[in-house]
Amino acid sequence: MTSNDDFALEVIEGKKLVTPEQVASALGWKAEKGGSVLDALVEQEFVSRAAVLKALAEQFDMELVSLVGQKVPPDAVAAVSSEIARRYKVMPVARSESGLTVAIGDPFDMETLDTLRHVLKCEIHGVIAPPDEIRGALEHYYALETETALENILAASDESLDMTVKSTAEIVEDAEDTDETDAPIIRLVQVIIGTAHDRRASDIHLEPLERRFRVRYRIDGVLQEVESPPKRLQSAILSRVKLMAGMKLSEKRVPQDGRIEVKRKGRQLDLRVSSIPSTHGESIVMRILDKQSLMLGLPELGFFSDDQIEFERLVQGTSDGILLVTGPTGSGKTTTLYACLNHINRPDRKIITVEEPVEYQLSGINQVGVREDIGLTFAAALRSILRQAPNVIMIGEIRDLETAEVATEAALTGHLVFSTLHTNDAPSAITRLLDIGIKPFLVASSVKAAMAQRLVRSLCPKCKEEHPPTESEIRILGIKPHEAAGSHLYKARGCNQCAITGFKGRKGIFEIFKLTEEIQKMVFEKLPASELRACARRMGMRSLREDGLRKVVAGITTLEEVLRATMGDID
Repeated sequence: MTSNDDFALEVIEGKKLVTPEQVASALGWKAEKGGSVLDALVEQEFVSRAAVLKALAEQFDMELVSLVGQKVPPDAVAAVSSEIARRYKVMPVARSESGLTVAIGDPFDMETLDTLRHVLKCEIHGVIAPPDEIRGALEHYYALETETALENILAASDESLDMTVKSTAEIVEDAEDTDETDAPIIRLVQVIIGTAHDRRASDIHLEPLERRFRVRYRIDGVLQEVESPPKRLQSAILSRVKLMAGMKLSEKRVPQDGRIEVKRKGRQLDLRVSSIPSTHGESIVMRILDKQSLMLGLPELGFFSDDQIEFERLVQGTSDGILLVTGPTGSGKTTTLYACLNHINRPDRKIITVEEPVEYQLSGINQVGVREDIGLTFAAALRSILRQAPNVIMIGEIRDLETAEVATEAALTGHLVFSTLHTNDAPSAITRLLDIGIKPFLVASSVKAAMAQRLVRSLCPKCKEEHPPTESEIRILGIKPHEAAGSHLYKARGCNQCAITGFKGRKGIFEIFKLTEEIQKMVFEKLPASELRACARRMGMRSLREDGLRKVVAGITTLEEVLRATMGDID
């Protein structure tokens, strides 16, 4: 017998639910037919499954519930997708500000509850219910899920539909020109887009699976599954999105890209649409680009005052040279570049950008979109731009030697150049340029600074909870022993304002690497990034993790968020 069997048998024997003779009979049954001794006792009708569960529930101080005849609130069912509920064999039974209550059939299975806390990003309270009742509830509620989902989506408020849609194919929505049979699908797609915008989503994922059609929003960098339409509407919804984005409806074998312009609640939204063929249909991702949200100043990016002053000095006080922003995809590099351009955008400066594609149209700035199919590459566009006599140039990304050479040439001839690189830390931007093929003396002369950044989720100000730091947190944060007693941190709790996640919005953490004379000499000598980093650290450069830890102490984010974002950080 397993240790769980031993324990369970000890509990039910202690409560005199079975006799020693019945246990001996069950052991013989188990040896002959397999399974657990508890199953054998139940199969031989020596004890009922309900009595066993009741005894174990009392032992574990857990509530035993019956799902028969109990009405589960819709918000609890909606909190757990059908896929997750069936995979872990759990049934959600209640939802509140303190978290989600789910029923499990095995009181020993605490690992499932821990997994659900991680997957659902909320506090999970466990209760016990008979496994057959859990199976019945799953069949009942999740069989109805697809139909009620459609009803709930279509019953959305008129605010979700308050939008004007225009695509690259010049499709303008007008209810009078629409076929009556298409109206529910049009409404459905508009609600999906409108709800995503209301929830501050950056992406909408429409994903055809084998038995269902999944809709997920990326909110604050984390994918969250939402109420999804029935599988039978998959084809109509995907076709509708493709039509709006100006894609070919008949082409389902190759990837396509499109664009949808939406005006909603007075805000101009751009949706970059990408489709790719998958096993069970075309998978579509719509990236939501809110033009208003990008009109950020430098303070809104998440700088502390000392870093902001230093970065502003670099942006404003430099008339030529290259300023690089580095980090992985999704770390907010483009947002930072646009914030820099907004900060220095004045009538006496000519600013030109080269991007692939032009994601946001900025007032007063000339923007060029790269089109490699007609030969308009980054390098070709840059060479032409230099003849336009700009003061400031923004390059979406330095990817190759030709682009890097033109950027360096522009920096050395009196232009201020902003660009991005994909590197893990700021000093590695220098070695990346050297690896691309730029001569060391050109890198040392042209690059003024590099800034690495990551995004961490901000704690919801409405529900964040204060708590004293643990010993491990004190050690990681470097809090001195005599200061620990009076210090405190904050943790995510979850409320209706933040959709029970505990987080709302994101802020940056930064590492600013300036090329001083000493570092320029090291670059000229082609010393490795580790030595450049060590020198910068001696001169006061703060690492990504150190900046993140400051924001933990300030109550802006959690230690877990910073450790996750800086997993590859080198101190």
